[in-house]
Amino acid sequence: MKTAIVVFDIDGVIRDVGGSYRRAIADTVEHFTGGAYRPTLIDIDHLKSEGIWNNDWEASQELVYRYWEDQGQTRTEVSLNYQDLIDFFQSRYRGLDPNQWTGYITSEPLLCTPNYFKNLTKNQILWGFFSGAMRDEALYVLQGKLNLGSLVLRAMEDVPGKPDPTGLFEVIAELETEENQPIPVLYVGDTVADLYTVTKAQQLQSDRLWVGVGVLPPHIQQADLERRQAYQQNLKNAGATIVLNQLEELTPQKIKELIS
Repeated sequence: MKTAIVVFDIDGVIRDVGGSYRRAIADTVEHFTGGAYRPTLIDIDHLKSEGIWNNDWEASQELVYRYWEDQGQTRTEVSLNYQDLIDFFQSRYRGLDPNQWTGYITSEPLLCTPNYFKNLTKNQILWGFFSGAMRDEALYVLQGKLNLGSLVLRAMEDVPGKPDPTGLFEVIAELETEENQPIPVLYVGDTVADLYTVTKAQQLQSDRLWVGVGVLPPHIQQADLERRQAYQQNLKNAGATIVLNQLEELTPQKIKELIS
């Protein structure tokens, strides 16, 4: 019998995106504000803490709009083409050549090893991924860097964005067999939207044990104590049962403790 299902977010949990996705957000906002405003990591965290800006293209657009609103313009007065914004963002994140990625994605540090997932399997724990990243960008790290091979994944193109739990439910359905239903589920994420997803899942499927696991992303681990504590509290307020400094602290033993 399997003991639990663990579903992972990817960005900030499996890979460090402080110098990639978040850098691309800053580049994009700077570009579409004519170089007048470049958001800091703190600015981006503040936006993400609202729990509805999981999509980084939409987050970039929102920061652009808010800048121009601060300058006295209404959103309808701002000349901003969303597809142009996406294209610019992707040119930074993936690079200019669609066939040979050379952008920020190529230098993302990994936050776990392949052995972490092997150890989960060895301990009768099922696992999969639900991410707001595009599918090929998620597979770039999961298969290209971690060599995970066959895996269960729901990405941006597959399901509605978080905090809608549809993707989480679909991952679980693909992993779970009839004889195992309904076993406890842990969802691991680094943002308020991730933990809201667990909260919504609990509301819709209350017959299952749900555990929200928060992980502090690397740029927060390196921040001062006050900021770390504030970020941790935001995750707890959004539904985290526990907040860890890094993913590999979520050992099979820790998982068993959380579901007991």
